[in-house]
Amino acid sequence: MIKDGKSGATTQTGLTFENKVDLLTLLTKIQGYTVQKSSKQAGSEVHFNGELVARAFKKHDFYRFLAENDVDWAKILSKRLLPDDALLVIVRETLFIIEVKYQQTAGSVDEKLQTCDFKRKQYVKLVQPLGLKVEYVYVLNDWFKKSEYRDVLDYINSVCCHYKFNELPLAWLGLPI
Repeated sequence: MIKDGKSGATTQTGLTFENKVDLLTLLTKIQGYTVQKSSKQAGSEVHFNGELVARAFKKHDFYRFLAENDVDWAKILSKRLLPDDALLVIVRETLFIIEVKYQQTAGSVDEKLQTCDFKRKQYVKLVQPLGLKVEYVYVLNDWFKKSEYRDVLDYINSVCCHYKFNELPLAWLGLPI
């Protein structure tokens, strides 16, 4: 990761994040991938070599997706959660909630990392009527490799959430390479 650098290059095996780079922009930089706003449904369609492999939702698009599938979020949750990125990988029937956390100084993100268990459980409740699985993953920069984050990183794993540093491997998501 280059401080004050331009958006990072992607590899053929993963999405490399720098600062707050858009997930869909990174996907379009990988050979074979195209992303287009869906004309009939909420969110964007992710295609690999012309085949639909995923659907992507940002913030309120996720709730439009739920409404399309006759899921009334207000009957399930008391308050909306707005995902930075939600990626429904079709072949895995799995919704990935992807939160990018990029730090260069200590700040409020420290405590936000400790909320993944609650948020994952809320998303599980939301998509349970659709029969989808949920994976909650943080993409962290090298700042979080410091020893002072050992306990929180252990906690993230202990509650069935995940974290990756700087990159999100396509194979881990279940997307073609």
